[in-house]
Amino acid sequence: MSSGPIVAMVWQGQGIVKTARLMIGETNPADSKPGTIRGDFCIEVDKNVIHGSDSVETAQREIALWFRSEELICWKDSREHWIYE
Repeated sequence: MSSGPIVAMVWQGQGIVKTARLMIGETNPADSKPGTIRGDFCIEVDKNVIHGSDSVETAQREIALWFRSEELICWKDSREHWIYE
């Protein structure tokens, strides 16, 4: 996370860590499926194009590195009650 410009963001949602990890792909891009971010855009492990936290606890610690609490806004999709039980 120190070799060039970055875009820091926080994703939220039900089961977001698992969902994000599926979208991101495996740490080794050679093991990542086509259609994942790493599978499509990454060639070497050392030149990682994306980082994703591996747990909610890790995410909380990493979020605090980049954002102050007042910079974070909790967003709730108005359709959520129709989608999730």
